[in-house]
Parts: sequence; structure tokens; C-alpha cells
Amino acid sequence: MPTTTPLTVLAVGATGSVGRHVVAEAVRQGHTTRALVRDASRASRLDPSAETVVGSLTSVDDLRRALDGVDAVVFTQGAAYGSSDAEAVDYGAVANVLRALDGRPVRIALMTAIGVTRRATTHDWKRRSERLVRASGNAYTIVRPGWFDYNDDDQLQNVFLQGDTRHAGNSSDGVIARAQIARVLVDSLTSDAADHTTFELVAERGPAQTDLDPVFAALDHDGTIDGVRDQQNLPVDAEPASVQADLRDLARS
Repeated sequence: MPTTTPLTVLAVGATGSVGRHVVAEAVRQGHTTRALVRDASRASRLDPSAETVVGSLTSVDDLRRALDGVDAVVFTQGAAYGSSDAEAVDYGAVANVLRALDGRPVRIALMTAIGVTRRATTHDWKRRSERLVRASGNAYTIVRPGWFDYNDDDQLQNVFLQGDTRHAGNSSDGVIARAQIARVLVDSLTSDAADHTTFELVAERGPAQTDLDPVFAALDHDGTIDGVRDQQNLPVDAEPASVQADLRDLARS
């Protein structure tokens, strides 16, 4: 069952299109909410009840300050598809947060993307960030949403899929509202059933569930550094040496 104990939550990617919803949802659920921003001027678009901390995703020292006293981290940062920044943003931010934690456990909710296991795309860096989270030893939930805000007004029922089999690369893979993504990410932080799960998130016609815990409970749990049922098409021993080193250095049993 979900816990009712409020957490101190750090939102990474807080000023992004999903991150703003995460901040608002975490505040709504009664969590002490801290938003990491690169530029203080951009914080004006966030819920005023949230604390703002200015820092860079590339600075472990900045991240240590942002992480001080937090119980949970929600990652929604992301480089534009095909961007040369994918390694630094999609992967590097996660690696740097884990470094900055210095082994201290937190609850993690990581947003990546539906179709993340399709090779020959910059999504490989998102998939590598997933592996770091799974290897870190932290409690976690990894959410792979469909296409943002392509859903119709009556398309609000949250559907969790596993195995990442939808690779069309367009909205036929699935659609979901940004606010729904935020709710699933924040709800996962206090759900025991959501721990050690990876799933694709899409919306179908019907109302949103009032309680997501039964939906989390129906999922299969991960058992390796890959998502349960994921195709095995990214061999670790063929990964860049720096990625293999990160997996070794940031792993915690």
C-alpha cells in the first residue's frame, strides 16, 4: 500500500514540460518539493510552494547541495530527440546525481520514453540511464511514457505495458497527458508495489484510476539491470568503456 508519510522530493528537469507538472503534483500530494533549475528566472513558472535550488546537472557539487536532506528524486530531464546532448542530459544527469548521493539511498522515479529499446537512436543514452538506476541499489520506478498530450479528452485511463514492443516512432505507439505522467511518477514514490518496476505508460479511453497501487501491483518486477521482458540487444560488454565503468562504480548491492 502507498505510504502517507510526506517526503522531501527533488525534481530534476523541473522547468521542463513534464517537470512543471511533477512539481505541482508533488506539492499537491503534500510532499516538501524542491525544484532544481539552471536559471532562477525560470522558476517563476513553477508552483510557488516549491523550494528552488539553482544548479547545473554537470556539477556534482551543485547536485550535492540540491540533494541535501531529500528522500526521493524524480528525473524528467531530456534532450531533444536526435540531439548531441543526449549523453550529457539523458545519461549524465542521472550518473551525476548518483555520484552526488555518495551511496546514500533515495527513492527514484525516472522518466525515459516508449520505444527506448529500439537501437540506433539517441534513446540508447536513456536506456543506459535506466541501467544505472537499476544497478544503484535504490528503490526505483522507471516510466516510459508515450507521446505527450496526444490523448483525447476522454482518454485518461492509465495503462502500464512491459517489454517495450511498440516501435513505430509516432503517436500510434501510445499517447498520454503530461499531467498523467507526473501523477504516475509522484505516486510511484510512495508505492511499495511500484518498486523495481519498469513499464511503458499510455492512456486508453475511460476515466483515470483513483488508486494506482493495484495497477502497479499487476506489474512484473525487474530482476537484472534491464527492464523485465526487454529484448537483449544492448550487450553490456560491448558498451563504451566509460559506461561500463559507471555501472561498476555506481552499483550498490
